[in-house]
Amino acid sequence: MIYIALLHSIVLAPGRRVVMSDLRDMATDVGCRNPRTLVSTGNIVFEADGTQLRDIEARLEAAFNARYGKPVDIIVRSGVDWLKLAGSNPFPDGEGSQVIVRVMRRPLTPTAIETLRAYANPKQRLAITDGDLWIDFAGKPSDWKLLSALTTKRMGVGTLRNWNTVRGLAEMIG
Repeated sequence: MIYIALLHSIVLAPGRRVVMSDLRDMATDVGCRNPRTLVSTGNIVFEADGTQLRDIEARLEAAFNARYGKPVDIIVRSGVDWLKLAGSNPFPDGEGSQVIVRVMRRPLTPTAIETLRAYANPKQRLAITDGDLWIDFAGKPSDWKLLSALTTKRMGVGTLRNWNTVRGLAEMIG
């Protein structure tokens, strides 16, 4: 079965990032087969026997902490679920680098959007699809205060990926 692992951060310290070949080696060490990465995005596409997603996440998180001395949240989705996510973009007309999805470990409820509206600009579009939050930032995400509102404390465990990366990962799994 094909899976995708999304690391919340690949920055270890200022000026120090995780090298993708090391990330692939780490995945292999915990039993992932044929790990592949998409440029330097902190994503791993791999194969594994059918198992619980949370078990894979826990193994990868423990291996990352052991290898790099830093805890990091890792979200795992099956390839089938990733293709479904890629097909659910409510803003396909948006610019690929400006449309962002916050992939969640636990699904968000529709009320999460109301919490975020206080931080959003009227030009920005927000939607929840299958528990994941989609945002069309209508500009560079780092220019908007909405980006700083997307914290784990406020939203729960999740990680952001832009539409270009979502499509690239979908292409990797077919």
